[in-house]
Amino acid sequence: MTKLRKQENEAIIPSHSDWKTTPTRHVEAAGTRFAYRRLGPEGGMPVVLLNHWGGNLDNFDPRIVEGLATDPPVYTLGYQGVGESGGEVRPTVAAMAADTTAVIHALGLDWIDLIGFALGGFIAQQILLDEPDLVRRAILAGTGPAGGTGIDRVGSVSWPLIVKGLVTFRDPKTYLFFTSTPNGRRVARAFVKRLKERISGRDKAVPPAVFLCQLKAITAWGKQSPQLLKTIRLHVLVANGDHDIMVPSTNSKDLARRIPDAELTLFPDAGHGGIFQYHDAFLTKARTFLNA
Repeated sequence: MTKLRKQENEAIIPSHSDWKTTPTRHVEAAGTRFAYRRLGPEGGMPVVLLNHWGGNLDNFDPRIVEGLATDPPVYTLGYQGVGESGGEVRPTVAAMAADTTAVIHALGLDWIDLIGFALGGFIAQQILLDEPDLVRRAILAGTGPAGGTGIDRVGSVSWPLIVKGLVTFRDPKTYLFFTSTPNGRRVARAFVKRLKERISGRDKAVPPAVFLCQLKAITAWGKQSPQLLKTIRLHVLVANGDHDIMVPSTNSKDLARRIPDAELTLFPDAGHGGIFQYHDAFLTKARTFLNA
């Protein structure tokens, strides 16, 4: 039985269905004040979303958050030292996972569905290994295992494209998350536009120092010894684009092969942000998977 989700004042959190207006809330956990947002009804299995490298609360795709929150409550969590969350950026994926589980427990959630994208997928894997009884089902998107192919080179792949975004006055995710095909460029523009839908109450911007600190943790994850993913016994959905250049798509195949009860979805002509490019198809797949 899932406990009631409560605010700092112990009142039951009211339901919200609009990602543009749902308020940013805070919860104390692990000695730090963490920012989060909640969307959706009171009942149902809570879904917790974990975001990518350098992502604050405004980097969650509104279509995915709103689409998931039609049935269960959805929680989007901030990382320590990022956006409105207090403290300092954590130096390892394991430390970020410990923070995340502390936040989940502080929110009064004792059994959840977990969705991790990119860095959030690293953190989700660590949670599955550290606290297997906390999670019912998990979705790992645009991510890979510890020691996975090319993960320790995320920085060298990303920095030139980040600079390209700056000099072309485009969001770097245009180049990092999507393919360079006409379709890839079209969906990139639509995705970046969606991220700007929220006008008021936006999260604090993420400074370069946060990117650098998180990149150290990502690089260490890429150099880390492989973990015993075969011990993960829950049902897992692995999703990605078939041309991910940040966390190469071969890592998604590796995850699906090494986790005993895993299924794999690779979206065509799609990169790291395949779940955003195909958000409708991903939502259909994710909701069917979580409701099975």
